[in-house]
Amino acid sequence: MENKIRIWIAAVLAVAVLFLSGQARAEGVPPGTVHADETATGAPDAGPDSAAYRCNYLNDHYTRGYKAGYRAGFRDGQQRREYRPERRYADGSVVRTRDTTASGRRFMHRIGAEFRPEYIFPTNPFVEGENRAGQPIDLSLSGHLRYSFQFRPGSIPDQIYGGAYQGIGAAYYDFGNPDELGNPIAVYLFQGARIARISPRLSFNYEWNFGLSFGWKPYDDAVNPLNKMMGSKMNAYLNADFFLDWRVTREVDFTAGFSLTHFSNGNTKFPNAGLNAVGLRAGLTYNFGRKSAEMAPRTVCPAFPRHFSYDLTLFGSWRRKGIEVGDKQYAAPDAYTVLGFNFASMYNFGYKFRAGVSLDGVYDGSANVAIADQIVEMGSSADLAVEKPGVDKQLALGVSARAEFVMPYFNIGVGLGTNFLHKGGDLKAFYQMLTLKVAVTRSSYVHIGYSLRDFHMPNFLMLGVGYRFNNKYPRHR
Repeated sequence: MENKIRIWIAAVLAVAVLFLSGQARAEGVPPGTVHADETATGAPDAGPDSAAYRCNYLNDHYTRGYKAGYRAGFRDGQQRREYRPERRYADGSVVRTRDTTASGRRFMHRIGAEFRPEYIFPTNPFVEGENRAGQPIDLSLSGHLRYSFQFRPGSIPDQIYGGAYQGIGAAYYDFGNPDELGNPIAVYLFQGARIARISPRLSFNYEWNFGLSFGWKPYDDAVNPLNKMMGSKMNAYLNADFFLDWRVTREVDFTAGFSLTHFSNGNTKFPNAGLNAVGLRAGLTYNFGRKSAEMAPRTVCPAFPRHFSYDLTLFGSWRRKGIEVGDKQYAAPDAYTVLGFNFASMYNFGYKFRAGVSLDGVYDGSANVAIADQIVEMGSSADLAVEKPGVDKQLALGVSARAEFVMPYFNIGVGLGTNFLHKGGDLKAFYQMLTLKVAVTRSSYVHIGYSLRDFHMPNFLMLGVGYRFNNKYPRHR
Protein backbone atom coordinates (compact mmCIF):
# COMPACT_ATOMS: atom_id res chain seq x y z
CA MET A 1 0.00 0.00 0.00
CA GLU A 2 2.78 2.42 0.92
CA ASN A 3 4.56 1.59 -2.34
CA LYS A 4 1.44 2.50 -4.33
CA ILE A 5 1.15 5.81 -2.43
CA ARG A 6 4.82 6.64 -3.18
CA ILE A 7 4.31 5.83 -6.89
CA TRP A 8 1.25 8.16 -7.12
CA ILE A 9 3.14 10.99 -5.32
CA ALA A 10 6.11 10.62 -7.72
CA ALA A 11 3.78 10.74 -10.76
CA VAL A 12 2.02 13.89 -9.50
CA LEU A 13 5.37 15.61 -8.85
CA ALA A 14 6.63 14.66 -12.33
CA VAL A 15 3.49 16.13 -13.97
CA ALA A 16 3.90 19.31 -11.88
CA VAL A 17 7.56 19.68 -12.92
CA LEU A 18 6.68 19.22 -16.58
CA PHE A 19 3.88 21.80 -16.36
CA LEU A 20 6.09 24.40 -14.67
CA SER A 21 8.87 23.76 -17.20
CA GLY A 22 6.40 24.41 -20.11
CA GLN A 23 5.20 27.61 -18.54
CA ALA A 24 8.74 28.86 -18.04
CA ARG A 25 9.66 28.12 -21.66
CA ALA A 26 6.54 29.93 -22.82
CA GLU A 27 7.82 33.00 -20.91
CA GLY A 28 11.36 32.58 -22.35
CA VAL A 29 12.99 31.78 -18.91
CA PRO A 30 14.09 28.27 -17.91
CA PRO A 31 12.77 27.25 -14.50
CA GLY A 32 15.01 28.31 -11.68
CA THR A 33 17.44 30.31 -13.89
CA VAL A 34 18.09 33.92 -14.99
CA HIS A 35 19.08 34.87 -18.51
CA ALA A 36 22.82 35.38 -18.90
CA ASP A 37 22.34 38.81 -20.56
CA GLU A 38 20.01 40.19 -17.90
CA THR A 39 20.36 43.96 -17.67
CA ALA A 40 21.07 46.01 -14.65
CA THR A 41 17.40 46.75 -14.25
CA GLY A 42 16.62 43.09 -14.14
CA ALA A 43 14.72 43.13 -17.50
CA PRO A 44 15.65 40.36 -19.95
CA ASP A 45 16.56 41.30 -23.55
CA ALA A 46 14.45 40.17 -26.58
CA GLY A 47 16.37 37.08 -27.51
CA PRO A 48 15.54 35.04 -30.64
CA ASP A 49 13.44 32.63 -28.59
CA SER A 50 11.61 35.23 -26.53
CA ALA A 51 7.95 36.23 -26.92
CA ALA A 52 8.97 39.90 -27.17
CA TYR A 53 11.30 39.14 -30.08
CA ARG A 54 8.63 37.25 -31.94
CA CYS A 55 6.06 39.99 -31.33
CA ASN A 56 8.41 42.74 -32.60
CA TYR A 57 9.34 40.63 -35.62
CA LEU A 58 5.69 40.07 -36.59
CA ASN A 59 4.76 43.69 -35.98
CA ASP A 60 7.63 44.89 -38.20
CA HIS A 61 6.64 42.64 -41.11
CA TYR A 62 2.96 43.52 -40.73
CA THR A 63 3.80 47.24 -40.81
CA ARG A 64 5.99 46.92 -43.87
CA GLY A 65 3.34 44.82 -45.71
CA TYR A 66 0.60 47.24 -44.76
CA LYS A 67 2.59 50.22 -46.04
CA ALA A 68 3.50 48.44 -49.31
CA GLY A 69 -0.13 47.52 -49.90
CA TYR A 70 -1.26 51.05 -49.15
CA ARG A 71 1.27 52.52 -51.58
CA ALA A 72 0.27 50.04 -54.34
CA GLY A 73 -3.42 50.77 -53.77
CA PHE A 74 -2.76 54.52 -53.90
CA ARG A 75 -0.87 54.22 -57.19
CA ASP A 76 -3.62 52.04 -58.67
CA GLY A 77 -6.25 54.58 -57.59
CA GLN A 78 -4.23 57.39 -59.15
CA GLN A 79 -3.99 55.47 -62.43
CA ARG A 80 -7.68 54.73 -62.43
CA ARG A 81 -8.50 58.39 -61.84
CA GLU A 82 -6.06 59.43 -64.54
CA TYR A 83 -6.87 56.91 -67.31
CA ARG A 84 -10.29 55.51 -66.41
CA PRO A 85 -11.34 51.93 -67.18
CA GLU A 86 -10.63 50.28 -70.50
CA ARG A 87 -13.38 49.75 -73.11
CA ARG A 88 -13.35 46.71 -75.42
CA TYR A 89 -14.74 47.17 -78.93
CA ALA A 90 -16.35 44.69 -81.31
CA ASP A 91 -13.35 44.92 -83.62
CA GLY A 92 -11.18 43.38 -80.90
CA SER A 93 -9.30 46.54 -79.91
CA VAL A 94 -9.08 47.78 -76.33
CA VAL A 95 -9.06 51.53 -75.74
CA ARG A 96 -9.26 53.52 -72.51
CA THR A 97 -12.32 55.74 -72.43
CA ARG A 98 -10.25 58.88 -72.13
CA ASP A 99 -8.36 58.23 -75.32
CA THR A 100 -8.49 59.98 -78.63
CA THR A 101 -11.00 61.34 -80.98
CA ALA A 102 -14.45 61.02 -79.54
CA SER A 103 -14.18 59.77 -75.95
CA GLY A 104 -13.59 56.21 -77.12
CA ARG A 105 -16.68 56.07 -79.33
CA ARG A 106 -16.89 53.78 -82.30
CA PHE A 107 -17.41 56.56 -84.87
CA MET A 108 -16.40 60.16 -85.40
CA HIS A 109 -19.10 62.36 -86.95
CA ARG A 110 -18.54 65.03 -89.61
CA ILE A 111 -20.46 67.76 -91.43
CA GLY A 112 -19.29 69.59 -94.53
CA ALA A 113 -20.12 71.95 -97.36
CA GLU A 114 -18.76 72.06 -100.92
CA PHE A 115 -18.90 74.12 -104.09
CA ARG A 116 -18.40 72.46 -107.50
CA PRO A 117 -18.08 74.39 -110.79
CA GLU A 118 -17.99 71.98 -113.76
CA TYR A 119 -17.67 72.05 -117.53
CA ILE A 120 -20.45 70.23 -119.45
CA PHE A 121 -19.27 68.09 -122.34
CA PRO A 122 -21.03 68.89 -125.68
CA THR A 123 -22.27 65.34 -126.23
CA ASN A 124 -25.64 66.17 -127.83
CA PRO A 125 -27.22 68.99 -129.92
CA PHE A 126 -29.25 70.40 -127.02
CA VAL A 127 -26.21 71.38 -124.93
CA GLU A 128 -24.30 72.41 -128.07
CA GLY A 129 -26.80 75.22 -128.64
CA GLU A 130 -29.97 73.79 -130.16
CA ASN A 131 -32.16 75.26 -127.42
CA ARG A 132 -34.39 78.30 -126.99
CA ALA A 133 -31.55 80.56 -125.95
CA GLY A 134 -29.43 79.42 -128.87
CA GLN A 135 -26.41 79.28 -126.55
CA PRO A 136 -24.25 76.34 -125.49
CA ILE A 137 -24.99 74.92 -122.05
CA ASP A 138 -21.42 74.40 -120.88
CA LEU A 139 -21.32 75.38 -117.19
CA SER A 140 -22.73 73.63 -114.13
CA LEU A 141 -22.65 75.16 -110.64
CA SER A 142 -23.62 73.22 -107.54
CA GLY A 143 -23.59 73.59 -103.76
CA HIS A 144 -23.48 70.54 -101.46
CA LEU A 145 -24.31 69.92 -97.79
CA ARG A 146 -23.10 66.62 -96.36
CA TYR A 147 -23.09 64.49 -93.21
CA SER A 148 -20.72 61.55 -92.76
CA PHE A 149 -19.24 59.29 -90.10
CA GLN A 150 -15.76 57.81 -89.90
CA PHE A 151 -14.36 54.89 -87.95
CA ARG A 152 -12.48 55.88 -84.80
CA PRO A 153 -8.92 56.84 -85.83
CA GLY A 154 -6.47 54.12 -84.88
CA SER A 155 -9.07 51.36 -84.84
CA ILE A 156 -8.68 48.27 -86.99
CA PRO A 157 -11.24 49.33 -89.68
CA ASP A 158 -9.66 52.78 -89.84
CA GLN A 159 -6.22 51.29 -90.52
CA ILE A 160 -7.43 48.67 -93.00
CA TYR A 161 -9.58 51.01 -95.09
CA GLY A 162 -7.44 54.16 -95.04
CA GLY A 163 -9.64 56.37 -92.88
CA ALA A 164 -12.81 55.48 -94.80
CA TYR A 165 -15.86 57.67 -94.23
CA GLN A 166 -19.41 57.38 -95.54
CA GLY A 167 -22.56 59.44 -95.39
CA ILE A 168 -25.40 61.24 -97.16
CA GLY A 169 -25.40 64.50 -99.09
CA ALA A 170 -27.75 66.89 -100.86
CA ALA A 171 -26.90 69.27 -103.72
CA TYR A 172 -28.55 72.04 -105.72
CA TYR A 173 -27.58 72.30 -109.42
CA ASP A 174 -27.78 75.29 -111.76
CA PHE A 175 -27.13 74.71 -115.49
CA GLY A 176 -28.03 78.24 -116.60
CA ASN A 177 -31.21 77.12 -118.41
CA PRO A 178 -33.98 76.63 -115.82
CA ASP A 179 -36.81 76.90 -118.38
CA GLU A 180 -35.77 73.90 -120.47
CA LEU A 181 -33.52 71.93 -118.13
CA GLY A 182 -34.59 72.91 -114.60
CA ASN A 183 -32.56 73.31 -111.43
CA PRO A 184 -32.45 69.75 -110.06
CA ILE A 185 -31.72 68.71 -106.50
CA ALA A 186 -29.59 65.59 -105.95
CA VAL A 187 -29.70 63.37 -102.86
CA TYR A 188 -26.91 60.80 -102.67
CA LEU A 189 -24.86 58.36 -100.67
CA PHE A 190 -21.10 58.84 -100.69
CA GLN A 191 -17.93 57.18 -99.47
CA GLY A 192 -14.29 58.19 -99.56
CA ALA A 193 -10.91 57.19 -98.21
CA ARG A 194 -7.21 57.98 -98.36
CA ILE A 195 -5.17 56.90 -101.38
CA ALA A 196 -1.82 58.19 -100.09
CA ARG A 197 -0.59 60.18 -97.10
CA ILE A 198 1.64 63.03 -98.25
CA SER A 199 2.37 64.44 -94.79
CA PRO A 200 0.81 64.21 -91.32
CA ARG A 201 -1.64 66.97 -92.30
CA LEU A 202 -2.05 66.35 -96.03
CA SER A 203 -3.39 63.34 -97.94
CA PHE A 204 -4.59 62.44 -101.44
CA ASN A 205 -8.11 60.99 -101.32
CA TYR A 206 -10.87 59.64 -103.52
CA GLU A 207 -14.65 59.75 -103.18
CA TRP A 208 -17.71 58.45 -105.04
CA ASN A 209 -21.31 59.73 -104.94
CA PHE A 210 -24.38 57.76 -106.02
CA GLY A 211 -28.00 58.85 -105.76
CA LEU A 212 -31.04 60.37 -107.44
CA SER A 213 -31.73 63.85 -108.80
CA PHE A 214 -35.18 65.46 -108.87
CA GLY A 215 -36.71 68.51 -110.51
CA TRP A 216 -35.60 68.12 -114.13
CA LYS A 217 -37.73 69.52 -116.94
CA PRO A 218 -37.85 66.58 -119.35
CA TYR A 219 -38.53 66.33 -123.06
CA ASP A 220 -42.12 67.03 -124.07
CA ASP A 221 -43.18 67.36 -127.67
CA ALA A 222 -45.62 70.18 -126.79
CA VAL A 223 -43.90 72.31 -124.10
CA ASN A 224 -40.24 71.29 -124.21
CA PRO A 225 -39.55 69.83 -127.66
CA LEU A 226 -35.89 70.87 -127.97
CA ASN A 227 -34.68 69.03 -124.86
CA LYS A 228 -33.98 65.71 -126.51
CA MET A 229 -31.36 65.02 -123.84
CA MET A 230 -33.40 64.19 -120.72
CA GLY A 231 -36.60 62.17 -120.87
CA SER A 232 -37.56 61.99 -117.17
CA LYS A 233 -38.12 64.26 -114.16
CA MET A 234 -35.97 61.98 -112.00
CA ASN A 235 -32.49 60.83 -113.04
CA ALA A 236 -29.63 58.87 -111.53
CA TYR A 237 -26.67 60.86 -110.23
CA LEU A 238 -23.12 59.44 -110.34
CA ASN A 239 -19.95 61.24 -109.34
CA ALA A 240 -16.27 60.44 -108.74
CA ASP A 241 -13.77 62.82 -107.12
CA PHE A 242 -10.01 62.91 -106.53
CA PHE A 243 -8.74 65.60 -104.19
CA LEU A 244 -6.28 66.79 -101.56
CA ASP A 245 -7.40 66.82 -97.93
CA TRP A 246 -5.55 69.34 -95.74
CA ARG A 247 -6.04 69.33 -91.97
CA VAL A 248 -6.18 73.06 -91.25
CA THR A 249 -6.93 72.76 -87.52
CA ARG A 250 -7.58 69.90 -85.16
CA GLU A 251 -11.25 69.73 -86.23
CA VAL A 252 -11.40 71.41 -89.67
CA ASP A 253 -10.33 69.96 -93.06
CA PHE A 254 -10.08 71.84 -96.35
CA THR A 255 -10.49 69.78 -99.54
CA ALA A 256 -9.77 70.71 -103.15
CA GLY A 257 -9.55 68.64 -106.32
CA PHE A 258 -11.39 67.66 -109.48
CA SER A 259 -14.76 66.03 -110.07
CA LEU A 260 -16.50 63.87 -112.71
CA THR A 261 -20.33 63.84 -112.88
CA HIS A 262 -22.94 61.92 -114.89
CA PHE A 263 -26.75 62.23 -114.98
CA SER A 264 -29.04 59.74 -116.78
CA ASN A 265 -32.23 57.75 -116.24
CA GLY A 266 -30.71 54.32 -116.90
CA ASN A 267 -32.75 53.87 -120.09
CA THR A 268 -36.02 53.81 -118.15
CA LYS A 269 -37.33 56.73 -120.24
CA PHE A 270 -36.63 57.92 -123.77
CA PRO A 271 -34.69 60.03 -124.72
CA ASN A 272 -31.69 59.30 -122.52
CA ALA A 273 -28.67 61.10 -123.94
CA GLY A 274 -27.48 62.00 -120.43
CA LEU A 275 -25.36 64.86 -119.17
CA ASN A 276 -21.62 64.57 -118.43
CA ALA A 277 -19.41 67.13 -116.72
CA VAL A 278 -15.90 67.57 -115.33
CA GLY A 279 -14.68 70.31 -113.04
CA LEU A 280 -13.37 71.37 -109.65
CA ARG A 281 -14.51 70.91 -106.09
CA ALA A 282 -13.61 72.76 -102.91
CA GLY A 283 -15.04 72.40 -99.42
CA LEU A 284 -14.70 72.47 -95.66
CA THR A 285 -15.41 69.61 -93.24
CA TYR A 286 -15.81 69.83 -89.45
CA ASN A 287 -14.85 66.69 -87.49
CA PHE A 288 -16.58 66.49 -84.11
CA GLY A 289 -14.31 65.52 -81.22
CA ARG A 290 -11.25 64.79 -83.34
CA LYS A 291 -7.91 65.08 -81.58
CA SER A 292 -4.34 64.81 -82.76
CA ALA A 293 -3.65 61.80 -84.97
CA GLU A 294 -0.52 61.06 -82.95
CA MET A 295 -2.72 60.42 -79.87
CA ALA A 296 -4.76 57.72 -81.62
CA PRO A 297 -4.18 54.20 -80.27
CA ARG A 298 -2.75 51.75 -82.79
CA THR A 299 -3.87 48.16 -82.88
CA VAL A 300 -2.38 45.29 -84.86
CA CYS A 301 -4.50 44.27 -87.85
CA PRO A 302 -5.09 40.52 -87.93
CA ALA A 303 -4.10 38.54 -91.01
CA PHE A 304 -6.82 38.16 -93.65
CA PRO A 305 -8.13 34.62 -94.27
CA ARG A 306 -8.04 34.24 -98.06
CA HIS A 307 -10.99 32.24 -99.32
CA PHE A 308 -13.63 31.72 -102.03
CA SER A 309 -17.09 33.19 -101.57
CA TYR A 310 -20.16 32.90 -103.80
CA ASP A 311 -22.57 35.76 -104.55
CA LEU A 312 -26.08 34.99 -105.79
CA THR A 313 -27.88 38.11 -107.07
CA LEU A 314 -31.44 38.39 -108.37
CA PHE A 315 -32.40 41.60 -110.18
CA GLY A 316 -35.12 43.21 -112.23
CA SER A 317 -35.98 46.55 -113.85
CA TRP A 318 -37.73 48.07 -116.80
CA ARG A 319 -36.40 49.82 -119.87
CA ARG A 320 -37.38 51.85 -122.89
CA LYS A 321 -36.13 50.91 -126.32
CA GLY A 322 -34.94 53.06 -129.18
CA ILE A 323 -35.36 51.15 -132.44
CA GLU A 324 -32.86 51.94 -135.16
CA VAL A 325 -34.10 52.13 -138.75
CA GLY A 326 -31.44 53.26 -141.17
CA ASP A 327 -29.63 56.23 -139.66
CA LYS A 328 -32.53 57.23 -137.39
CA GLN A 329 -33.73 55.96 -134.04
CA TYR A 330 -37.38 55.81 -133.00
CA ALA A 331 -38.84 55.31 -129.54
CA ALA A 332 -40.84 52.14 -128.98
CA PRO A 333 -44.15 52.89 -127.25
CA ASP A 334 -43.84 50.44 -124.35
CA ALA A 335 -41.68 49.92 -121.29
CA TYR A 336 -40.18 46.42 -121.26
CA THR A 337 -39.45 44.12 -118.33
CA VAL A 338 -35.93 42.94 -117.54
CA LEU A 339 -35.23 40.03 -115.15
CA GLY A 340 -31.98 38.26 -114.42
CA PHE A 341 -29.51 36.62 -112.08
CA ASN A 342 -25.76 36.50 -111.45
CA PHE A 343 -23.94 33.71 -109.66
CA ALA A 344 -20.35 34.80 -109.06
CA SER A 345 -17.50 32.71 -107.66
CA MET A 346 -15.08 35.23 -106.14
CA TYR A 347 -11.64 34.73 -104.61
CA ASN A 348 -11.04 37.14 -101.73
CA PHE A 349 -7.41 38.26 -102.00
CA GLY A 350 -7.47 40.59 -99.01
CA TYR A 351 -9.57 43.03 -97.07
CA LYS A 352 -10.19 45.32 -100.06
CA PHE A 353 -10.19 43.22 -103.23
CA ARG A 354 -11.93 40.16 -104.66
CA ALA A 355 -12.17 38.84 -108.23
CA GLY A 356 -13.65 35.90 -110.09
CA VAL A 357 -16.10 34.77 -112.75
CA SER A 358 -19.88 34.97 -112.93
CA LEU A 359 -22.65 33.08 -114.71
CA ASP A 360 -25.18 35.67 -115.93
CA GLY A 361 -28.73 34.95 -117.04
CA VAL A 362 -31.16 37.56 -118.38
CA TYR A 363 -34.63 37.95 -119.82
CA ASP A 364 -34.84 41.25 -121.76
CA GLY A 365 -38.36 42.02 -122.94
CA SER A 366 -37.04 44.63 -125.35
CA ALA A 367 -34.56 42.36 -127.12
CA ASN A 368 -35.10 41.94 -130.85
CA VAL A 369 -38.31 43.98 -131.02
CA ALA A 370 -38.87 45.67 -134.39
CA ILE A 371 -41.17 48.20 -136.01
CA ALA A 372 -43.84 46.42 -138.00
CA ASP A 373 -45.25 48.55 -140.73
CA GLN A 374 -44.94 52.29 -140.03
CA ILE A 375 -42.49 54.87 -138.86
CA VAL A 376 -43.54 57.96 -136.92
CA GLU A 377 -41.25 60.74 -135.70
CA MET A 378 -40.38 61.00 -132.01
CA GLY A 379 -43.32 62.30 -130.04
CA SER A 380 -45.86 60.21 -131.90
CA SER A 381 -44.44 56.86 -130.87
CA ALA A 382 -47.77 55.74 -129.42
CA ASP A 383 -48.89 55.10 -132.99
CA LEU A 384 -45.99 52.77 -133.75
CA ALA A 385 -46.75 49.12 -134.37
CA VAL A 386 -44.01 46.98 -132.81
CA GLU A 387 -43.45 43.29 -133.36
CA LYS A 388 -42.20 41.20 -130.43
CA PRO A 389 -40.32 37.98 -131.04
CA GLY A 390 -40.77 34.75 -129.09
CA VAL A 391 -39.46 34.42 -125.52
CA ASP A 392 -36.61 32.23 -126.73
CA LYS A 393 -35.17 35.25 -128.59
CA GLN A 394 -35.25 37.35 -125.41
CA LEU A 395 -33.35 34.95 -123.15
CA ALA A 396 -29.57 34.72 -122.87
CA LEU A 397 -26.91 33.09 -120.74
CA GLY A 398 -23.47 34.66 -120.46
CA VAL A 399 -20.21 34.52 -118.54
CA SER A 400 -18.28 37.51 -117.23
CA ALA A 401 -15.04 38.33 -115.44
CA ARG A 402 -15.67 40.27 -112.22
CA ALA A 403 -13.64 42.42 -109.86
CA GLU A 404 -14.82 44.18 -106.70
CA PHE A 405 -13.34 46.89 -104.54
CA VAL A 406 -14.43 46.08 -100.97
CA MET A 407 -15.07 48.80 -98.39
CA PRO A 408 -17.18 49.05 -95.23
CA TYR A 409 -20.88 48.85 -96.10
CA PHE A 410 -20.27 49.21 -99.88
CA ASN A 411 -18.68 47.09 -102.63
CA ILE A 412 -18.03 48.62 -106.05
CA GLY A 413 -17.73 46.12 -108.89
CA VAL A 414 -17.03 45.98 -112.61
CA GLY A 415 -17.65 43.18 -115.07
CA LEU A 416 -16.85 42.32 -118.68
CA GLY A 417 -18.80 39.50 -120.31
CA THR A 418 -20.34 37.93 -123.39
CA ASN A 419 -23.45 35.85 -124.02
CA PHE A 420 -22.62 32.31 -125.13
CA LEU A 421 -26.17 30.92 -125.23
CA HIS A 422 -28.71 33.02 -127.22
CA LYS A 423 -30.54 33.31 -130.54
CA GLY A 424 -28.76 36.33 -131.94
CA GLY A 425 -29.80 39.88 -132.61
CA ASP A 426 -29.57 42.24 -129.63
CA LEU A 427 -28.39 39.40 -127.37
CA LYS A 428 -25.29 38.67 -129.41
CA ALA A 429 -23.40 41.20 -127.34
CA PHE A 430 -20.23 42.07 -125.50
CA TYR A 431 -21.57 43.64 -122.29
CA GLN A 432 -20.11 45.64 -119.41
CA MET A 433 -21.43 46.18 -115.90
CA LEU A 434 -20.89 48.66 -113.09
CA THR A 435 -22.38 47.57 -109.77
CA LEU A 436 -22.82 48.81 -106.21
CA LYS A 437 -23.60 46.38 -103.39
CA VAL A 438 -24.93 47.93 -100.19
CA ALA A 439 -24.63 45.68 -97.14
CA VAL A 440 -27.86 44.94 -95.25
CA THR A 441 -26.56 42.19 -92.96
CA ARG A 442 -23.18 40.49 -92.78
CA SER A 443 -23.87 38.41 -95.92
CA SER A 444 -26.95 39.95 -97.59
CA TYR A 445 -26.96 43.09 -99.72
CA VAL A 446 -28.96 45.37 -102.00
CA HIS A 447 -27.67 45.39 -105.58
CA ILE A 448 -27.70 48.43 -107.89
CA GLY A 449 -26.11 48.05 -111.29
CA TYR A 450 -26.07 49.28 -114.87
CA SER A 451 -25.29 47.36 -118.03
CA LEU A 452 -23.82 48.67 -121.29
CA ARG A 453 -23.16 47.09 -124.67
CA ASP A 454 -19.88 47.68 -126.49
CA PHE A 455 -18.91 50.33 -123.90
CA HIS A 456 -21.36 52.97 -125.24
CA MET A 457 -24.84 51.53 -125.88
CA PRO A 458 -27.18 51.85 -122.85
CA ASN A 459 -28.58 48.48 -121.87
CA PHE A 460 -30.57 48.26 -118.62
CA LEU A 461 -30.62 48.84 -114.86
CA MET A 462 -30.10 45.95 -112.46
CA LEU A 463 -32.01 46.55 -109.20
CA GLY A 464 -32.05 43.58 -106.86
CA VAL A 465 -30.93 41.73 -103.77
CA GLY A 466 -28.25 39.14 -103.11
CA TYR A 467 -26.64 36.81 -100.62
CA ARG A 468 -22.98 35.87 -100.12
CA PHE A 469 -22.23 32.24 -99.27
CA ASN A 470 -19.08 31.13 -97.39
CA ASN A 471 -18.37 34.66 -96.23
CA LYS A 472 -15.26 34.51 -94.03
CA TYR A 473 -14.47 38.20 -93.74
CA PRO A 474 -13.36 39.05 -90.17
CA ARG A 475 -15.86 41.06 -88.17
CA HIS A 476 -14.04 44.39 -87.94
CA ARG A 477 -16.81 47.00 -87.72
